[in-house]
Amino acid sequence: MLLMSGGAVQALQLLAALSLLILLHEFGHYFFARLFKTRVEKFYLFFDFLFPFPGLLNFSLFKKKKGDTEYGLGWFPLGGYVKIAGMVDESMDKEAMKQPPQPWEYRSKKAWQRLFIMLGGIIMNVLVAIGIYALIFGIWGEEYLPTQNAKYGVMVDSLGESIGLKNGDKILAVDGKTVDRFNKIVPELIFNEAKVLNIERNGVGMDISIPQGTIRKIIKAQRSTFLQPRTPLVVAQVSEKSAASDMGLQSKDSVIAVNGAPIAFYDEFEKIKRASAGMPIALTVVRNGQTVVLNGKVPDTKILGFAPETAATFFTLDKVTYNPITAIGKGFTFTFDQIGNYWRQLKMIFTSSEIKASESVGGIVSFGKMFPAEFDWQSFLMLTAFVSIILAVMNLLPVPGLDGGYVIFLLFEMITGKQVNEKIMERATTVGLILLLALMVYANGLDIFRLFSK
Repeated sequence: MLLMSGGAVQALQLLAALSLLILLHEFGHYFFARLFKTRVEKFYLFFDFLFPFPGLLNFSLFKKKKGDTEYGLGWFPLGGYVKIAGMVDESMDKEAMKQPPQPWEYRSKKAWQRLFIMLGGIIMNVLVAIGIYALIFGIWGEEYLPTQNAKYGVMVDSLGESIGLKNGDKILAVDGKTVDRFNKIVPELIFNEAKVLNIERNGVGMDISIPQGTIRKIIKAQRSTFLQPRTPLVVAQVSEKSAASDMGLQSKDSVIAVNGAPIAFYDEFEKIKRASAGMPIALTVVRNGQTVVLNGKVPDTKILGFAPETAATFFTLDKVTYNPITAIGKGFTFTFDQIGNYWRQLKMIFTSSEIKASESVGGIVSFGKMFPAEFDWQSFLMLTAFVSIILAVMNLLPVPGLDGGYVIFLLFEMITGKQVNEKIMERATTVGLILLLALMVYANGLDIFRLFSK
């Protein structure tokens, strides 16, 4: 059996997701063009030129002509396109635009028809996200931890401690707003740039003021340990050839003391372990109703090599199941919730004093890291749906060269009754494509810098 590294698995998932979504996005344009009897000259996955320079390195890896359309696979693996007759697009075919308009060309169609042709890719991306989410909810349902069921409170890392939180605190609200699901606490804090966490500590209600810069630190850290449900320590799995296996730790062992000091929760174990690098350690565990003491040594890496049981083992989770009809409804509402969340993330880059573009923008490597290192259908589908939403939102931005740029020109025409001059559109598209190239270089450059600065 061929084994692949985690990075290779992530890269393959990204390639599969992007290829599928690009094809479907371009099919959205193709569908509406055909619907309104507009000729489509090319339908390509990836570019058959050096984007955004249509005159450079023009060749395809595969192509086949069927009817009026050439279908192909380009060599430049970022994006894709359909070349619609009579339209200023990525191909920048200016010679064709000098000819008189033909009935089967884009420029001969009514403004509302051209608007649907341009919105076709975005519409398709949204429909794909709805369909994937509906499939996920129909198969797996929805399972979550109600905030009130986190009966032991929270455990926090050094970042959580720096804002005044303590292990065992119970989150009551964020800026006075009750958050019903535990996994929504951090997004609520980030997206609304919350100022106060309302908590209960040792039975007493109190407010924690969130210092300026906290949201930036959370996003920059990119870690899930900032705020987690506090749990007892029960071993789920032990890695082979690890310090934990050498000392005899086994799955289902419940750790109740470390070096003779009683503990009740995982964070208490972590605190002692972090202070014991390179030192002997004794774990008192309950195994099959019997108390056993295991002796070993904490490696310099401070990693013993075992995974603890998750919150699902200790708390009552709410489970929601969906039939095919309700799954479609949930897919619809969830998609538009995600669109709203992503739009807020995008807006924060430009409006929030907490966010720096250099820390939040990423390229192809950042996209790849979104996917898990081990393939899982549910995770893959969830992320594919989310990437479809990203493509929809990004393409709707009013930048010439993107669908949103063409939409702006069309809305201007529909409101004023005057078409934008083709020379202006050509120049605007050229500028837009150069801006997109600059953004691609910047985003991927940041990824490279991050890789080498670690």
